Amino acid sequence: MRYADGPGVHEEVHIGAAPAEVWRLVADIGLPARISTELQRVEWLDGATGPVLGAAFEGHNRHPVGGEWRTVSYIVALEPERLFGWAVTDPDNRFGGGVADPSYPLATWKFELRPEGGGTLLRQSVRVGPAPSGLSAAIGRMPDREEQILAMRLGELREGIRATLEGVRRLAEEPAREAGAGTGAEAGAGAGA
Repeated sequence: MRYADGPGVHEEVHIGAAPAEVWRLVADIGLPARISTELQRVEWLDGATGPVLGAAFEGHNRHPVGGEWRTVSYIVALEPERLFGWAVTDPDNRFGGGVADPSYPLATWKFELRPEGGGTLLRQSVRVGPAPSGLSAAIGRMPDREEQILAMRLGELREGIRATLEGVRRLAEEPAREAGAGTGAEAGAGAGA
């Protein structure tokens, strides 16, 4: 496994809610910051107020090893209730990749939604590179440990994805649980689950 190959990870979860409800959550750029230990806050840029192709948002991140940094992400894929993708760039050239360019990102993230089994199959994925990042900087300092460094970081990203997916599932399914709480049969069925 090499950084130059654009390695990535993905996870998926089945959510007992319609794609429209799941979409409402995943299209909210602030949601991952409420769940993530790394992404601290986000805000739309240039007057954007919601997801449209080409819209940009700023993210502020913190990692125990990598410190703090800022990114600017651009929405590069958008199909309501199906696909939401963004390319992450380095606006401050902290990692030496040059001018921030969404066609040459630090990473590319996606949410993919598909109706399934009366609910939604939600998949989140990330592909790192090709632009230089904190990950490539670590590899540059220890090139003989590239595979180990990548495996460790991809493991962290996978954990973050799992936490995000579980958070989305909990929020999306919460209204259905609350609606069913009024009947004894439904409330009893959920007890201890």
